[in-house]
Amino acid sequence: MMVGRAGGRRPMAEINVTPFVDVVLVLLIIFMVTAPFLQGGLEIDLPKVSSSGLDVHEGLVVSVRSDMTLAVGETVVNPDRFEDALASAGADKRAVFLKADQSVPYGTIVQYIARMRRAGVVQLGLVTEPPPKGRP
Repeated sequence: MMVGRAGGRRPMAEINVTPFVDVVLVLLIIFMVTAPFLQGGLEIDLPKVSSSGLDVHEGLVVSVRSDMTLAVGETVVNPDRFEDALASAGADKRAVFLKADQSVPYGTIVQYIARMRRAGVVQLGLVTEPPPKGRP
């Protein structure tokens, strides 16, 4: 027995979008969770630049000259006695500013910074000169 169109089932003309919405929501959640991990680079706390220079006369100035002569304040110091000179100058209680000639190797400067940190220096600044006018 054949059922005619009038009494039988009709083809379904609606599309069920519920599974599609479920898949889209799951993908959205996955992208929202993984997006923060995809950002490259390191977290860096960028320095804040003040509009006026610091007064280096308020702290202790450590100088490294191009001939590797080391001075703490106005006193020339033997590099072997550097930590003792910092302690006698009270470097652990006030700001210390490091002035170095541009021809001094970077590795030497980093070694002096590490030695100052081990000697208890908390506030350390690097002294630079502004570039000549007309140069960025």
